[in-house]
Amino acid sequence: MSSISEKISLRRARFDFALRMGDNGLILSHRLSQWLGRAHAIEEDIALANIALDLLGQARLWLSLAGRIEGRGRGEDALAFFRGESDFRHFALAEQPNGDFARTIMRQFLFDARQLALLEKLGESADKEFAALAAKGAKETSYHIRHSAAWMRRLGCGTAESNRRLKEAAEELLRFCGGMFCEERGEELLARRGVIPSADILRAQWQSTVEQVFAESDLPPPDAKAIDSRPSFCGHTEHLGYILAEMQSLPRLHPQAKW
Repeated sequence: MSSISEKISLRRARFDFALRMGDNGLILSHRLSQWLGRAHAIEEDIALANIALDLLGQARLWLSLAGRIEGRGRGEDALAFFRGESDFRHFALAEQPNGDFARTIMRQFLFDARQLALLEKLGESADKEFAALAAKGAKETSYHIRHSAAWMRRLGCGTAESNRRLKEAAEELLRFCGGMFCEERGEELLARRGVIPSADILRAQWQSTVEQVFAESDLPPPDAKAIDSRPSFCGHTEHLGYILAEMQSLPRLHPQAKW
C-alpha cells in the first residue's frame, strides 16, 4: 500500500470509528431520555437523565471529531440530524426499546460492560485525540456500570418476578451483543497501529464482567450461541426509523435554525 493510499485508509478508519462511537452515545442517550418523568422513583428518574446527558455529551465530542476528520464541513448537528438510517453506525443493541425497567437495566449493563472495557484501553491509544476523549468518557462510564450492575443485583436477587423479568430481558438482548465485537471496516488497521484495542481483547473483558455480574444476580451464564446470533452492527432493526423520525423531525423542518 502506498503512503498516500494508506493515509486515506487511516483517515477513513478514524472517521468510521469516531462516527460509531458518537452514534452509540447518541442513540442510547435518546432511548434513556424517554424514561424522563416515568421512572419508579424520582432518584432513578434523575439517575437515568444524568446517564443520558453523559452519553449525549460523549456523542457530541465524538461526532464533532468525526466531522473534523472527514473535512467536509459537517459538524455534530449535521451528522446527528441529517443522515438516514443506512448511514448510522451504532450497535443494534443501543436502539432496542426500553421495555420495562429490567429490560432497560439489562440493555444498559451489557452496553456499559463493553464501553468501559473499550474506553479504558482506548485511553492508552497512540491517537492522542481518541485517548483524550476516552479518558473523559471512562470516568463517566465507570459510574454508569456501577449503577447498572447494582440494579442487576437488586433485580436478580430481589423477588421471583424481578428475577423473571431480568432473565427475559437477557434472553431478548444477548442476541444483539455479538455485533459489538466484530472488527468492522478499518478497525483491523487501527488495531495494528495501536489506535484501538482488538475485538478479541474487548470480548474477553466484557465476557468476564458479564459472567461475574450475572452470577451475582442469580442469572444463568450468558449463552455464547445467543450472543453470536446477530454478528453485525449494521443489521439495524425496525426501531431505528422511529427513533430518527422523532429525533430529527424538528431540525429537518427548520434546517437553518440556530439553537
